[in-house]
Amino acid sequence: MSGNPIPGNAGLGNLAVRRFPTLTVQTPRLDVRPLTAADADPVTEIFADKQTQRWLPFPKEFGQIDGRSWCTEMAGERRDSGMGDHYGIVRREDQRLVGCLWTKRTDWVGRVTEISYAVSPDVRGLGIAPEAVDVLTLALVLEHGFQRIELRVAPGNTASRRVAEKAGFTYEGLLRNAGYVHSGRVDLEVWSIVAADLR
Repeated sequence: MSGNPIPGNAGLGNLAVRRFPTLTVQTPRLDVRPLTAADADPVTEIFADKQTQRWLPFPKEFGQIDGRSWCTEMAGERRDSGMGDHYGIVRREDQRLVGCLWTKRTDWVGRVTEISYAVSPDVRGLGIAPEAVDVLTLALVLEHGFQRIELRVAPGNTASRRVAEKAGFTYEGLLRNAGYVHSGRVDLEVWSIVAADLR
């Protein structure tokens, strides 16, 4: 473990802050890699799409996501805190960035993290998101020792539910009033893959 110790509960000692692993993974048609400042413009476009905006997990008053900040400061903070990372989905045939993945809510003791995703509107329905989620999940579980990967989906977001199903996640149930999208608070469906599913 690396990083600075955080005081633990009495009698439990100190827990070290883990830095999220730097990953680059590939499928025959996609590269999934950490974002850089050069990705700022396409990331801004992906997050500015009206359908993506509808389901982003924060209130509307937070405003637009700034692509440069998302790719640099925000990604660095999330990585350094151990909470997750921000990735680009790059189509190998033309090296175009066509989507984003991000990991969050990482629990290093439980070895659990959550993946979220957004893709460019012109590649929706082509299997890009489930393929990218699948390869990132495999890397996190098989190469980095994660025991559980979660997806959380707002009811009504049928495209995101299809991603979960196609990537092989199992529906576990509904967390009532557990999240928010631009229109307000929502329930969240929980989907998961656990390490035993991949053995």
